[in-house]
Amino acid sequence: MTMKPNPMVILTGPTAVGKTALSIALAKKINGAIISADSMQVYKYMDIGSAKIMPEEMDGVRHYLVDELDPSDEFHVVRFVEMAKQALKEITANGQIPIVVGGTGFYIQALLYDIDFTEQECDSAYRRQLEELAETRGNHYLHEMLKAVDPASAEAIHENNRKRVIRALEFYHESGERISEHNERESQKTSPYNFAYFVLNDDREKLYRRIDARVDAMVKAGLVDEVARLQQMGCHADMVSMQGLGYKEILAYLNGTSTLEEAIYIIKRESRHFAKRQLTWFRRERDVIWLNKPDFEYDDTKILTYMMDVLQAKGILPA
Repeated sequence: MTMKPNPMVILTGPTAVGKTALSIALAKKINGAIISADSMQVYKYMDIGSAKIMPEEMDGVRHYLVDELDPSDEFHVVRFVEMAKQALKEITANGQIPIVVGGTGFYIQALLYDIDFTEQECDSAYRRQLEELAETRGNHYLHEMLKAVDPASAEAIHENNRKRVIRALEFYHESGERISEHNERESQKTSPYNFAYFVLNDDREKLYRRIDARVDAMVKAGLVDEVARLQQMGCHADMVSMQGLGYKEILAYLNGTSTLEEAIYIIKRESRHFAKRQLTWFRRERDVIWLNKPDFEYDDTKILTYMMDVLQAKGILPA
């Protein structure tokens, strides 16, 4: 079988499942380069809390969208797609296969199906009104407003993700259409890529234990100091970067609104909830290939062999 054009490999799954090590091994086997589909690893100086892959762990594999933005920069789905498409061009020009790795399913979907998330004209007065409501009455009140007009979006967007809640309310205000319906329609597009979409997964209890252990390791590695340094650099809770899981909780501790024990407890709890939401998202996606670790006896070599067979069958690799 000849190789088909526009190849793309996706390796995703819930937080702490083990994507990083597997992605490096895969990249070395197939002459791949990695595009990070992670909303936090793109930021410089945010290493511990984002579980960022460090240069010595990359084992010579080129990584894109890691350490590229300052914490003061905004990173969202539109910017991700722009940066990822530029990376795709470079990778294919180098004769390599792009491997998109990360747990942000929304970003992966947007890139894979070339979904249009471009901003509409914004009613700045309405946006200010929503921001004022959030400040005076809280995120929960704004989220309840969204639930009333677009229950599907309210289900998909956490109430603390104020920017996305406001964007969904704006979209409805401006177009009269629910953004969830717009996104659903866009997601039915055919992908321009010849792709294999792998989702790595594990038994829930084992995954949750890994999450708890990872959070403990982050704290031991200096997460509190990392957040304190960011705060000294001028980073604050209103920045998109500082809304990341692990950062906002430690910031609350540093600002005296919680104890360290409470912050760690919340990070673990919210990380488990996040993993659950990720799995719900991937189960709704089309064309995914599940890699359940127990099925492969937790042997990455067996998982890799299976992945190679799939890539050959799809014409992403020569048979």
